[in-house]
Amino acid sequence: MAGVNLSGIIKRYGAAQVVHGIDLNVAEKEFVVLVGPSGCGKSTTLRMIAGLEEISEGDLEIDGRRMNRVAPKDRDVAMVFQNYALYPHLNVADNMAFGLRIRRMPKDEIATTIAETAEILGLTEYLQRRPADLSGGQRQRVAMGRAIVRHPKVFLFDEPLSNLDAKLRTQMRAEIKRLHNRLGVTSVYVTHDQVEAMTLADRIVVMNDGRIEQVGTPMELFNNPANTFVAGFLGSPPMNQMKAQLTETGARVGGSEINLARPINGHAGRDVIIGIRPEHVTLQPGDQTTALPISLDLVEPLGSEALLHARFAETEVVFKAETHGNIAHLQGVSEVHVPAPLVQIFDAETGRALSLEH
Repeated sequence: MAGVNLSGIIKRYGAAQVVHGIDLNVAEKEFVVLVGPSGCGKSTTLRMIAGLEEISEGDLEIDGRRMNRVAPKDRDVAMVFQNYALYPHLNVADNMAFGLRIRRMPKDEIATTIAETAEILGLTEYLQRRPADLSGGQRQRVAMGRAIVRHPKVFLFDEPLSNLDAKLRTQMRAEIKRLHNRLGVTSVYVTHDQVEAMTLADRIVVMNDGRIEQVGTPMELFNNPANTFVAGFLGSPPMNQMKAQLTETGARVGGSEINLARPINGHAGRDVIIGIRPEHVTLQPGDQTTALPISLDLVEPLGSEALLHARFAETEVVFKAETHGNIAHLQGVSEVHVPAPLVQIFDAETGRALSLEH
């Protein structure tokens, strides 16, 4: 097993710079997910770790060894791609064994390794089938099996679940997480899906425009986003964000004042952005809560909970509420209540999270 360290990594294509000085340390046995919108540089960063893209500047180390000029085959990493990349004319066993045969592993060792890996992945009964005879989830397991049999120091996943339907994605997320817990191999996983990032990661790296916006555990990023981009990217639905102005006692949004748990201390009059998670409101008042008058547009039932689409202070907002098996009581909602400690504050100009204690 090995850690991965990126120091000042820059990637250029001609005059265009697409990755801007990334610093990231992935600990041994850690599962780190790179997440962000299309074009943010996450796949390019993964391909630089794999050796499929050259590093323009900076240093990449795997297991303490500098890898900038090391060939991909000598980096001891295994990559799982979005499109499976299976050989259509080979059966499952031969697809998984292909890399081992190239490395001239003895036949009996190959057979043992394939059998053990197939059992781990639930592929034993499919070893003689070809990829065309498998479902999407089974093909993805074969792709992972081909990576596992190599016993690499690092697993790299490039959006491996994007081609699967919603049910299979949920199943495969659980399988990948169980597999990581069982094997304990350092893993770097790229996705644009924030649900995958939240459910799989030990730590999430949120990227935007070739830069790292924030690194932390899923709940650290969910509860304490570093800026409005992270706040809006993580969470489903994303955090509600509203322009506001600080007062001596809270923040004024339109004609309403929202209580804040943090002292203002001389910041009154400052323009800010207030963030409220859809999950953080209640329909009943409580300790340190502020009532927000809303104009309800739509109730979207999801089963045990519903989404309330509404307007507050001329801003479109979405809140979550429990249905208790019925949405009738939600149709006439005219206000929600937000606890002061859960209100986020961001600078209106930079978008950075604010601490107002000084």
